[in-house]
Amino acid sequence: MYYYRYDNAEVSCCYKYLMFSYNIIFWLAGVAFIAVGFWAWSEKGVLLDLTQVTRLHGFDPVWLVLVVGGVTFILGFAGCVGALRENICLLKFFSGVIGFIFILELTMAVLAVVFQSQVREWINDFFLANVRGYRDDIDLQNLIDSLQRMNHCCGAQEPDDWDQNVYFSCNGTHRSREKCGVPFSCCITDPADSPGVVNTQCGYDVRNSPKSQWNSHIFTKGCIAALEDWLPGNLYTVAIVFIVISLLQMVGIYLARTLISDIEKSKFPY
Repeated sequence: MYYYRYDNAEVSCCYKYLMFSYNIIFWLAGVAFIAVGFWAWSEKGVLLDLTQVTRLHGFDPVWLVLVVGGVTFILGFAGCVGALRENICLLKFFSGVIGFIFILELTMAVLAVVFQSQVREWINDFFLANVRGYRDDIDLQNLIDSLQRMNHCCGAQEPDDWDQNVYFSCNGTHRSREKCGVPFSCCITDPADSPGVVNTQCGYDVRNSPKSQWNSHIFTKGCIAALEDWLPGNLYTVAIVFIVISLLQMVGIYLARTLISDIEKSKFPY
């Protein structure tokens, strides 16, 4: 009786199932993001009238949720199937896209540091564009309100930036009750108000009064300045988040490249 000895290397089960486990989390996260995005659109009636997407003047946060969910879903799917089926093409696609995203993040971080004035101007223009679309989309409205309340700010540079919005503008002949006002999220909380009760009319007619009286009713600092004040005190937090994300990406690339190497050795030993 003769026994044959095969010298072909085997694919490491450890790396294979680590790669699968790593990606199944991202695949499920992608499914969750996509589900939340479509749920938000269904609540706003966008799915019944897709033309609403093109009519929005500001940034719809649902787009960000859907894009992140879509990319995460595709990468998770490619990683899972590539690992289980030992598909070199899918694994190379996974590692290539993750590597591209990592380089893109580094490039954006460097450009943000080098071109600070241009970035500040872009953020200012972006914020003003969304101020104009404040009443067009409920998710955008909630996002701006959260930003202003959390950072105790109002407008991009100052409360008068709300003149950019047709409902809050002091200019023109419109008869909006919010004319010459600001959103409630600009208001300084009154200690006499009951906890959990929000006075949504607190910003009405505020900008009709002299500017010297504004700081007793509303936040007068712009959100761009508030962001600039927040960043230096939270550099360590930002750095830790960036490092954790980078490490997760590097782990994914390492697992994919190691698995590719094992598969190539087992299939093409010579």
